Amino acid sequence: MNLIISNASKMPIYEQIVGQLRGKIASGELRAGDVLPSIRALAKDLRISVITTKRAYDELEHQGLIVTVAGKGCFVAERNPEWVREDALRQIEEHMRQIARLAGEIGIGGDALAEMFTTLMEEDGK
Repeated sequence: MNLIISNASKMPIYEQIVGQLRGKIASGELRAGDVLPSIRALAKDLRISVITTKRAYDELEHQGLIVTVAGKGCFVAERNPEWVREDALRQIEEHMRQIARLAGEIGIGGDALAEMFTTLMEEDGK
């Protein structure tokens, strides 16, 4: 599984794993029933602690995104696509609130933010 972990990030490693796997599930790259790497295998691949990987999987299970079957492993849970979309929209809204707060602190208005966003989307080909 292709996950990228940054030791320089302020975000804890387990949150980086959760975010990337949540994104793969939301985008459909990982589908219901897909098997995830074992906790030990993922820890070895990422060169991180098994405890960190377990914490990420526990969080994903708590969010209802994966299920653990004793003796078989972890699998992507059956999800309502609308719920996944709503969850992603909620996260986008949280980020936008943070952006609006930061922009307000330095005097950047909504029009400038919209222009920045449009430019970023064009650069990403969206």
